[in-house]
Amino acid sequence: MRNLTAQNKADIALIVVAIVWGATFLPMANALKTNSVFVMLFCRFFISAIFMSFVALKFAKKFDKKSVIYGLILGIVLFSSFVAQTYALKLTFSSSVAFITGLECVIVPFMTALIFKNKITIFAIFGALIAIFGLWLLSGATLALGAGEALALLCAIFYALYTSLNGHFVRKCELYLLVFVVFLTVSLLSFVFAFIEGSVVPNYDREFFIAIFITAFIGTIFCYFVQTIAQKYTTASKAALFFCLEPVSAGLIGYFIAGEILSIWQIFGAALIIFGVIFSEFGKQICSKFSHL
Repeated sequence: MRNLTAQNKADIALIVVAIVWGATFLPMANALKTNSVFVMLFCRFFISAIFMSFVALKFAKKFDKKSVIYGLILGIVLFSSFVAQTYALKLTFSSSVAFITGLECVIVPFMTALIFKNKITIFAIFGALIAIFGLWLLSGATLALGAGEALALLCAIFYALYTSLNGHFVRKCELYLLVFVVFLTVSLLSFVFAFIEGSVVPNYDREFFIAIFITAFIGTIFCYFVQTIAQKYTTASKAALFFCLEPVSAGLIGYFIAGEILSIWQIFGAALIIFGVIFSEFGKQICSKFSHL
């Protein structure tokens, strides 16, 4: 680990985040059988906001307006991605939603190039395309063009925007305050939507407590905090590509713990995603070695 650069460490951290997020799918799916999406989001992010408020009070070096504004923007964008995904799942197949939202890893390089004039490497593009093909195989998506698919694409655009802006904002403001405001914004917006849907009170069953513990403390406080720190030292394009590992982790957890079946094509798709990530990271070195043979 001593020989690793700050960027290498950031990349490893983001891979861990993607794997952990994938592991949250199963407990969240179980909790959603008896609780609404927005109630779960409210509880998850409200608990996370309370925890981060204490962290921010202790470690934040200053309370600046810029961090609050950036946090509000990121919170609104992140919540918008959740809303688009939630309603997409009501209108089309979950496999299609999973695949289309995964297009984020292709959108981010072009978005950062457009907004921040970042350079796009050929290895990042090829790696993303390989991973997207793998994601299509893993998800088993049968694509049509309807309202559900359009909302899933909107979700991908929102999350691509979140990843792109997050990498830019974190270099310009107070980290702890930024993360706290993001969590608080998502929790308050989730409360409003849960209230509109009819209830903000969760069903306090076993699945709820398991899901909240895993998603709040591990999937939110740990993962979003680590993502924000890591994006200080690596590119948004790499971050988005690493997040393609999320469904791979979810598929393996489902296979080994829940007894879900994975076909040969899905396993091949998972392998392609991993290869796409590796190619994006080490494609230049691999190609240079082959050119010298």
